[in-house]
Amino acid sequence: MRRPRFIAEHARNARGLLGRVIAFIMARETWRQNLRVMDALGIEQSDRILDVGCAHGRSLAELANRAARGRVVGVDPSELMVEIATRCNRSHVMADRVGVVLASAESLPFPDDTFDKVLCVHVLYFWRDLDRCLSETARVLKPGSRLGLLFRTKADLAAVASFPPEIYRFPALAEVAAALEQADLNRHAASDCKNEPVLLLAEKRRVQTG
Repeated sequence: MRRPRFIAEHARNARGLLGRVIAFIMARETWRQNLRVMDALGIEQSDRILDVGCAHGRSLAELANRAARGRVVGVDPSELMVEIATRCNRSHVMADRVGVVLASAESLPFPDDTFDKVLCVHVLYFWRDLDRCLSETARVLKPGSRLGLLFRTKADLAAVASFPPEIYRFPALAEVAAALEQADLNRHAASDCKNEPVLLLAEKRRVQTG
């Protein structure tokens, strides 16, 4: 059964009272997959980590706990989600362990080579320009550092049938792999388990010298 368009719209850019309800639901629905990506990335104590499309921000506290001597930043294009994520992580924000920024994946407001790890969980469906978003992600990653990208593909017919196509765009796995290559991200590993979203790990290429 396809989800109503107005719910999908709030998943893409939450606002108002309904957006708050959807944020609560999303925090429960996506938690296991967020943990799956964190485990795969191998978070280290001093890592600087970026969560692209952090939404409600539940993952930010867990990332801060894993990177106890590092710093975590979440970005989201929804003002409401930034507000919720900031409030839910108030103690970490006040200690400057966590930051939450209003921004889109197409234009990340950070210098080159800033982060050790980046994760994007169930967000690329909303990216209008996959190549540009992955290029921006690669730009802010340090050479040799990792991206964890989790998503459902167009091969998942149940997912495709459940969401309005004018809002959710499910890519082919080969399309994402090609975009990673174009963005100077080497595909490091992939997990494509039955009935589970695809998890891709990629590493930013190191600069060749000499």
